[in-house]
Amino acid sequence: MLKEALQYLIQLGNVDTLEIGTQTFSTQKLQLVPEDTPNALQVRSLSGLVDYLISGFDMDELSKTKMIHIISPTEVIAFSTFNRDYQRNEYIKASAMLPSFSFDRWYDSEEFNIKLQSAFCPNNDRDIMLQVVGNIREENVRQVGDDGVSQAVQAKVGVATVATVQVPNPVILAPFRTFVEVGQPESEFIFRMKNGPSCALFEADGGAWKLAAMRNIKEFLQAALESEIESGKIVIIA
Repeated sequence: MLKEALQYLIQLGNVDTLEIGTQTFSTQKLQLVPEDTPNALQVRSLSGLVDYLISGFDMDELSKTKMIHIISPTEVIAFSTFNRDYQRNEYIKASAMLPSFSFDRWYDSEEFNIKLQSAFCPNNDRDIMLQVVGNIREENVRQVGDDGVSQAVQAKVGVATVATVQVPNPVILAPFRTFVEVGQPESEFIFRMKNGPSCALFEADGGAWKLAAMRNIKEFLQAALESEIESGKIVIIA
């Protein structure tokens, strides 16, 4: 029994191949031993990604051409060409830190007021919305007109004057939705209110802002890494 067991174990280490038709088969299942790849360094800004790429910290590897892929408005990664296993070496990944705001969600007027000031860049429409939301004087929100869109609320319009004020709609706003080093794209939103009073914003540009944000990121990286791009060490795609 011992001899048979040893012979069986020896046979396990032998791998033979057999040609059947145009295909090749082996007598044992084979497991690939993958080539080592680095864990991507995690940073939270475009500046951190740029500093790493021009620092020469991983000089041997950085002497080769790297590609920067702008995956989304909040994610950018730098990697090399594929290795023998057709796996890419990912060196650094930047993920944007953004303030919290949920579109398509109803906020009470006080929380919405705070969100407008903390999660949106100042512009004319944001200021108008702050005036309306910050001066509401009753809970009722009324539909006005016959277009199914316009709304009105009772709001303070002077030192001691309360009047019916039309709710602005649609509005053009610039939320913080991408890296702070680049311009925040403006886009259209549907601004709605309901009794409570509660407020909500609904995106209305079909996601076009994402392309604008990625274009802004690419322009920032092209300016920051101009010499590396000209020398052919870095290629940027979006």
